[in-house]
Amino acid sequence: MLVRGIRGAITVKNNSSKDVITATIRLLAEMTKSNRIKSEDIASIIFSATPDLNAEFPARAAREIGLNLVPLLCAVEINVPKSIKKCIRILMHVNTNKKQEEIKHIYLEGAKTLRKEFSS
Repeated sequence: MLVRGIRGAITVKNNSSKDVITATIRLLAEMTKSNRIKSEDIASIIFSATPDLNAEFPARAAREIGLNLVPLLCAVEINVPKSIKKCIRILMHVNTNKKQEEIKHIYLEGAKTLRKEFSS
């Protein structure tokens, strides 16, 4: 079994706790569903948010959906001029037998522009 990374990103409309939590839960759900990941397969998750999102820790959403044993870390994205705003990014490390090309990375809402080849 290998550890693979699954990337995901989503934008939110408002810098509110509710929007951050709701969007993060949606993204986590889509990432785990699309890749058929069980919570016990998740080794760790790194969350990042753009500097304009500071109303809530995205990791709180993971705790709300029961990922209480998974190590979580939140960070602030680099504030690059003209970069996407109000964006939450996730790097989920999972134990899997899948090949790298079988991993489905998920980009939702305005974050679809980050990796158009992974957006549907």
